[in-house]
Amino acid sequence: MNIAYVRVSTKEQNTGRQLEALKAYEIGKIYEEKISGKDTNRPELQAMLEFAREGDIVYIESISRLARHTLDFLNIVEQLNAKNVSLVSLKESIDTSTPQGKFMLSVFAALSQLERDTIKQRQREGIDLALKENRPYGRPKIEIDDKFMEAYTQWKAGGITAVQAMTQAGFKKNTWYKRVKDYEKAKGQV
Repeated sequence: MNIAYVRVSTKEQNTGRQLEALKAYEIGKIYEEKISGKDTNRPELQAMLEFAREGDIVYIESISRLARHTLDFLNIVEQLNAKNVSLVSLKESIDTSTPQGKFMLSVFAALSQLERDTIKQRQREGIDLALKENRPYGRPKIEIDDKFMEAYTQWKAGGITAVQAMTQAGFKKNTWYKRVKDYEKAKGQV
């Protein structure tokens, strides 16, 4: 059976482009979801992996629709291979039922891993240089200012809610609580 896996990252996005690309392949079953590809903890992906049987072919529009990380992609392919299920990626022209497709899969995986490792290496080199030159690196720190202090004081006194304090200080939730933690740690309150 020809199976398709279709994914977009958010509910607002449309799967139409992928479905259109897959029309020519006589798809018998489609697994479609609107969820981030940051990991493999996706209900439709897991259902597809469980459903696929020996001799089936899983079609995807592109590798990025199946997985965002090389290791996740290779693990999914390994699960499919263990069940004698082939994978066809239209965009990259990969078909794991052929020796050439298996080779191309290995090349793409290696290139993707090289790119990730190179980015990490450049990042580490940049951090090391910044440390050596005594320069700051990373995101600039948001200073604790009068606006924060006023909102914090009112919040701690019970005069406003945390949400109101965040709004008053102009911070998002994560930033607000990080600033509170930093401030309280500096004052020895934590």
